[in-house]
Amino acid sequence: MATLTYVYADSVAVLGPLATYAEPHAYDLCSRHAERLSAPQGWSVVRLAPEFHEPEPTHDDLVALAEAVREAGRPITEPAADDGGPVLRLVRNDSTTVVP
Repeated sequence: MATLTYVYADSVAVLGPLATYAEPHAYDLCSRHAERLSAPQGWSVVRLAPEFHEPEPTHDDLVALAEAVREAGRPITEPAADDGGPVLRLVRNDSTTVVP
């Protein structure tokens, strides 16, 4: 995997190792797309690593996956009739408020 960033002022696309934190204008690519990346005409591509490999799953990845599966398997509970949430009202065009 790799992270793609741009230097617009220099017309350069930079492809480097996978970033450790998210940035608004950085894009994570799989190895296949990182290796096949091309830039628009007039731009150059700087590759900070010759090859990009998929990282092995870590213990944290496996725990997060197990928790997501466990959460998805929990039964859905219906909310109580009066849970203190907002009250929804239907408003008609004639400005008459109707409470369902």
